[in-house]
Amino acid sequence: MLIGEVARRSGVSTRMLRHYESLGLVRPSGRTVGNYREYEADDIRRIFHVESLRTLGLSLRQVARALQDPGFEPAALVGDLIRRTEDRLRREQELLERLRAVDASAPGGWQGVLRIVELLHGLTSPSAARRQQAVLAPAEDAPIPTEVLARAVLAESDPNVAGALRWALARAGGDGVAGLAPGVRSPDAGVRRRAVMALAELPGDDATAALAGALGDPDPAVRGPAALALGARGVTAAVPALIGMIVDGTNDVEAAEVLGTLASEPESTDVADQIMRALTDEIAGADVAARIRLTQALAELPADRAQVVLRQLEHDADRVVALVASALLGALSR
Repeated sequence: MLIGEVARRSGVSTRMLRHYESLGLVRPSGRTVGNYREYEADDIRRIFHVESLRTLGLSLRQVARALQDPGFEPAALVGDLIRRTEDRLRREQELLERLRAVDASAPGGWQGVLRIVELLHGLTSPSAARRQQAVLAPAEDAPIPTEVLARAVLAESDPNVAGALRWALARAGGDGVAGLAPGVRSPDAGVRRRAVMALAELPGDDATAALAGALGDPDPAVRGPAALALGARGVTAAVPALIGMIVDGTNDVEAAEVLGTLASEPESTDVADQIMRALTDEIAGADVAARIRLTQALAELPADRAQVVLRQLEHDADRVVALVASALLGALSR
C-alpha cells in the first residue's frame, strides 16, 4: 500500500508518516520499482499503535521507547501522565472560573477586566491580610461576583478572612445560596461547616432549605450551627439536634436559648409541648452531667411548663440535679 492510500485510510497525513519514518518509528517495509514507499500490514498496525499511544499524551520519543524496548514498564509513565493531565485540568478549571468571574462582573472595558483580575489574585493570595483586604476594599466599579465570594467562603480557613467573606456575601445580593449549597454535601467536613456558617447569614427559604440538609450531618461542628440557625428561623425540625447539643455539651447554652425562643413564640403550644417532652425524656436516661445541662435548659422554657418538671426534679436521686432544679424554681418564682 502506497503512502497516499495509507494516509487516506489511517487519517495520518503523508507529512506525519514521513516524520515517523525519519524518527525510526514506522519505516515502510519496501519500495516499489519507482522507489515509492510501500507499507505492509505490519507497518500499518504499527502506525495505529503509534497513534493510540499518542492519544494518551505520550511524546513521540516516549512512543518510540515504548515500542522499541521489550522491557519497558508503562506504570510509571502512565502515572506521570495522569498527574500531568490532572494538573493541566486544574489549571484549565481555574482559568474557566476566572473567565466566568470576569464575565459575571460585566466590566465596561478592559480597565474593569484588569481590576477584577487583580481582585481575583488578591483573593488567592497566600497572605490572609491581603485576602481580607481584597474582600473589604474592592474597587467600586469591580464588585466581587457572588459566585466568586461563595467559592472563596468554602475554601477559606482563616477565621478573620472567612468572616469578611461571609459579610461580603450577605451584602452582595446575588444568589449566594446556589454557590454555597454544594458545600453542604462536600466530603470535607471543614467545607461543610463553612457552607453552613455562611448560609446561616443569608435570608430566604432557599438558605433555610440548604441548612435543613445539614441537620443529619455526622459532624457536630456542621450539624450544630445548622440547628442553631434553623431554630432561630422557627424551624421545629431542628429541635432534636438542639437537644442533642445540650446532651453533648456542645454550645448547650445557645441551644437552650434557641429552644426557649421556639417554645415562646405565639401559637407555639404544640412546639413547647414537643420540646418539654423531649427534654424530660432525655433527663430520664442521660448521665449526670447531661442531666444537669438539660435541667438548666428548662429555665429557658415558658415558666409555667418548666416549673412542673423542676418540682419533680427537686426530689431527684442525684443531689446536684435536685439542687439545680431547686435553685431554678426559686429564680422562676421571683
